[in-house]
Amino acid sequence: MQNIVETAVAAGSFKTLVAAVQVAGLVDTLSGPGPFTVFAPSDEAFAKIPKETLDAVLADKAKLTDILTYHVVAGKVMAKDVMGLTEAKTVQGGMVRIDTSAGVKINDATVTKADIECTNGVIHVIDTVLMPA
Repeated sequence: MQNIVETAVAAGSFKTLVAAVQVAGLVDTLSGPGPFTVFAPSDEAFAKIPKETLDAVLADKAKLTDILTYHVVAGKVMAKDVMGLTEAKTVQGGMVRIDTSAGVKINDATVTKADIECTNGVIHVIDTVLMPA
């Protein structure tokens, strides 16, 4: 089993996320002991963002870090653990809404694949990039 960053790299469907984590300087953190729960936007999720907007965010390390840490919750939260939860506090400090009425939604993003276990936490794949308020 690999850590969160190694797992994301190996999957091949998180190239934009991995590049963003590298630019933000979060590789060591997300490779560290954790545990972390990462709501990982797929490359298709990042493709929904206009290229100019994405390029601007990638060029602004503070904003990029803010967005990326909004996708991380401290602790290892498996899919079965979210039933009954309505929100979770992110590492960024903001709250994300959780809706389990029809599948699992985090804010406006749908979890497309859950419970990818890693040595230092878990990844849940989402179809939309989360934006902090």
